[in-house]
Amino acid sequence: MNKKIAIALFALQLFALSIHTRTFAADPLPNVSVSIGGESGSQPGTSALSLLLLITVLSVAPAILVLMTSFTRIVIVLGFVRTSLGTQQSPPNQVLIGLAMFLTFFIMAPTFGQVNETALQPYLKGEITQSEALSKAAVPMKKFMFNQTREKDLLLFMNYTKTPKPKTYEDIPITVMVPAYALSEIRTAFQMGFMIFIPFLIIDMVVSSTLMAMGMMMLPPVMISLPFKILLFVLVDGWYLIVKSLLQSFHT
Repeated sequence: MNKKIAIALFALQLFALSIHTRTFAADPLPNVSVSIGGESGSQPGTSALSLLLLITVLSVAPAILVLMTSFTRIVIVLGFVRTSLGTQQSPPNQVLIGLAMFLTFFIMAPTFGQVNETALQPYLKGEITQSEALSKAAVPMKKFMFNQTREKDLLLFMNYTKTPKPKTYEDIPITVMVPAYALSEIRTAFQMGFMIFIPFLIIDMVVSSTLMAMGMMMLPPVMISLPFKILLFVLVDGWYLIVKSLLQSFHT
C-alpha cells in the first residue's frame, strides 16, 4: 500500500513539473536592457560620467567617513572604553560602530548642511558644474578638519610635499589636510583613552593586591574586578560622560 501511495505522489510531482515547464515555455522571460545616459545628456546627474562618478564615490565612502569626519576619534574612544572595562565583546562591535556613526552624523550635521546648501543643491539644479561643486563641498569639510588638526601635524605633510604657506585653510590641499587630520584624531583619541583607563587600572591593582595578600594566587583578578568596574561605570553614568566628553572635544 505504501509503495502505491509513493508511486502516486511521484506521478503527481512529474505532472506538476510538466505543467510548470510548459507554462514557462509558452511565456518566455522578456528581454531586459539597461542603458546609461538620457536622450539629451545635458541634465546634471544623468550622464554616464555622472553615474560613474557616483559609483566611485560610493566605493570610497567608508574611507571618506573614517578619515574626513569625527568617526575615527569616536570609534577609537568607544573601543578603549570596552577594553578598559574588560567586557570583551560587550557591547558588540555592531553596537559600538552604530553608535559611532550616529554620533558622527550628529556632530557633522552643520558641516553636511553647508555642503548640501553650497554645493549639492546648486549642482542638482544645474547652476554649477561638477568641478565647482566639488570645490565648494571641500570648503566646509576643510574648515571642520582644520579646527581639529594640530599645527605640528599639518606642517609635517606640508613640508614633505613642499606646499607653500597658505593664507587660509581654503588654500590647503585636501591631500595634505586629510592625513594631518587623521593623525591628529588618532592622537586625541589615544589621549582620551588613557584618561579612561586610569580608574579601571586602579581597581585592577587594588583587587590584585588584595587577592595576593589573602593568598589567593590561583583566582584570576579579572573575575573579581570586573563586577566592581561595571558597578563603578554604572554609578557614575559612564556612557553619558563618555558621549558628553566626545561631543565637547570637537571645536566648532
